[in-house]
Amino acid sequence: MAEDDDVQVIEKINVSAQSFSFHPEFLNTITLIETKDYFPAAPRIQTGLPLFQREHLYTGVPRVTEKAYPLLFEWFFVLGTEVQAQSDALWVCRIKKYLIQILGLMEELNQNSEHSPVDKVLDYIHTNYSRKISLNDLTNCAHLNRVTLNKLFQERCGKTAFGYLLTHRLKVASDLLTHTDMSLNEIAHSTGFEYDTYFIKQFTARKGISPTTYRITSRKFGTAQ
Repeated sequence: MAEDDDVQVIEKINVSAQSFSFHPEFLNTITLIETKDYFPAAPRIQTGLPLFQREHLYTGVPRVTEKAYPLLFEWFFVLGTEVQAQSDALWVCRIKKYLIQILGLMEELNQNSEHSPVDKVLDYIHTNYSRKISLNDLTNCAHLNRVTLNKLFQERCGKTAFGYLLTHRLKVASDLLTHTDMSLNEIAHSTGFEYDTYFIKQFTARKGISPTTYRITSRKFGTAQ
């Protein structure tokens, strides 16, 4: 929900909900030690913004799958714990990490509303990318063999199923590099890379620059906009 939303209850059922509110400026990226009573105009977290952009009556209930709910609940719980504990100087970075993961997953889930084998695998990837995933996991999810699954993924996404998984992991990692001060090792583990060395190798090969260079460049470029 956005700050100026009007809420109308059209049906009452027995439910409960948790909430996390933040000032819009929280989406701005700042290095903690540089915070001096001002917020730079950019760069800003863009992940999940389509969930807030609507020009008509909106149900306010994004699509959440049965498998995605426990993970979203876990991230939400840890996010709240971080707010309460504020255990070290990087607690804001960790909050932004969970915010990026939560909004990113909800955004992806609401882009894929069909029930084809590819959509099932996309849901699986978007929900489990931070964990270890094998090709067998993806083929079992789709109930297809490797050749058929990759053919359907090529037609739909322009790459193989595992290629899409790597692209999605690097997409989330790019957001974390730009918008948090998390270490490369922390980012690697948060996005499903077992070792930071493998993460650096894959990131550099796909992006053409190292994660550290990307972090510096993306912040400078965003601030200049």
